[in-house]
Amino acid sequence: MGTAPTEVTQLKLGKLKVARQRLLQRYEHQLFVSCLAGLYGCQWRRFQRTHAQPGHCCCSKRECCSFALIVLTFCLSLVFLYFWSEARNDYNDFDWFNFGNLGFWFPWSIVLLILAVFLFTYVAVLLLLAVCLLSEGQRLYLHWCHKIGISVTLILSIVASSVLTDLWSKEWKTVLLSFQVSAPYLHIGGVVLMTLLSWPVGFHLFRLNIRVRRMAMMVLYITLLVTLYLVPLGMHSPCIKERRTLGSAPALIGHRGAPMLAPENTYMSFEKALAAGADGLETDVTISYDGVPFLMHDKNLRRTTNVKDVFPNWTHTSPAMFTWKELQSLNAGSWFFSQDPFGTARFLSADERLQAQNQSVCTLRAFLDLAAQYGKLVIFDLYRPPRGHPYRDSWIYRTLDVIQNESSIHSSQVLWLPPELREFVQEMDPDLQKTAGEQASVEELQLRHIARLNIHYSSMSEKEIRKYAAANISTNLYVISEPWLYSLAWCAGAHSVATNAVHILKNLQRPLFLMTPDEYMLMWTLTDITSLLIVVIIFVFHWWRERGLARRVDSSSLLEHGYYRQFRTEVNDVWSLSNMSSPEKQVPSL
Repeated sequence: MGTAPTEVTQLKLGKLKVARQRLLQRYEHQLFVSCLAGLYGCQWRRFQRTHAQPGHCCCSKRECCSFALIVLTFCLSLVFLYFWSEARNDYNDFDWFNFGNLGFWFPWSIVLLILAVFLFTYVAVLLLLAVCLLSEGQRLYLHWCHKIGISVTLILSIVASSVLTDLWSKEWKTVLLSFQVSAPYLHIGGVVLMTLLSWPVGFHLFRLNIRVRRMAMMVLYITLLVTLYLVPLGMHSPCIKERRTLGSAPALIGHRGAPMLAPENTYMSFEKALAAGADGLETDVTISYDGVPFLMHDKNLRRTTNVKDVFPNWTHTSPAMFTWKELQSLNAGSWFFSQDPFGTARFLSADERLQAQNQSVCTLRAFLDLAAQYGKLVIFDLYRPPRGHPYRDSWIYRTLDVIQNESSIHSSQVLWLPPELREFVQEMDPDLQKTAGEQASVEELQLRHIARLNIHYSSMSEKEIRKYAAANISTNLYVISEPWLYSLAWCAGAHSVATNAVHILKNLQRPLFLMTPDEYMLMWTLTDITSLLIVVIIFVFHWWRERGLARRVDSSSLLEHGYYRQFRTEVNDVWSLSNMSSPEKQVPSL
């Protein structure tokens, strides 16, 4: 007896399904493309992928907008991440600023950095998936949840950058300074990225039928590539110089002592700075109600003492309105462990922890005597007491009296920074090293007997530093705690820097990014030439392959996108038969 027609049909369909599966496995990167499509568009069904037709756009207008949004978000999130990572030198200032406004301590800077890294990574992964899909000739279908995520990332990047620009605009100067040491390496990274992009660009460039689109894509890519090749012509870095022209390392002045190793502006902090190799000490001085100059930076005692526990009603009172006896009753070290501003408190030994927890407010006299004992320079800001204070009009005279008559320091060790009554100070003690906190012409500085400039590191300029040095005016930059910034100051010729990290910077034997002009030229030219050769090879390969495909299509052996016409026919036959047999199971066509 013969086989029933229904059984024959089922048998043929089974064989055709097997043939279909083998064909798909043969002609597609099945697992790779499935994973890409699943991650990018949440299309996890095995063959739910659609190829772009040769000569046509890789995606619809809506998906083109989505891809453009990803690129825009990638660029903005990269800018924000770079901006905030380069601001690391001033994280402590940012956290204390928030403490002053919010009233409680929290490491907001680290949280913001983690958020920036997460958002950038998310967008970068999506962009990479999109480029890989385009390289495989797949149409893009970005899932709606990713579109929401991209929009949120874009908004957060714009808002965060705008707020930080408004509150902390000087950090953009830090970003510009960072290019002086990172630009050569960013250039290499950019060239490598553009070289990798040549594969998907070449893939689609020679498949476009519309000449205008083809020319626009080619001109845009080549323009970006050539511009990137020529960027080094406009770059300048003080760290690209002959090694013999490099001066000595800038002297290190402990900013409020060693605040990473002990509570700031305490006797222990200055001892730690000297033990780490500091060449000088920096602090802030105010005068108590009964005329004792002491060390305190803030406008109140809330941050660095336990004033809230001892004098709960005076938490916002100026430190100058306390008597010295009242100040002595405060603990100036316990906060270091509860707030741990630099994340370093846990590295202290048991003895050091006990010592730090028992620190008190330090007097100017004790500070000067310590510097005199080790023969170190000192520099300090001097705050005028508020109205109603007994020493409001004699605060400078009282400070000079401590320097000249009560301490053992020599006046030549003191970099006198306060700008008030300079002529009076010059007459009272001509041995003081007059220091200015603002830039001016060489003639004006010499007229005011200025021997040193104390300026923020964002004002760093190799040209200006050299100009002042030629007139015997040295330059101190504050506050530099990151090795890359210290390296830049070293290359620029700064004479000294105020730092929170004496123990770290003291270990640098040479600038991190120093290279000779010949070394830089060799690195630049080799990178550009290698990239150009690779790009040309990739473009020629895609042109050759598409030209060969076009010829074979004319002989009816090959079809679009590098797939066999016979394969397309067989697969369509399989799908047609499958759909006839199982109408409830629809399979999308290629």
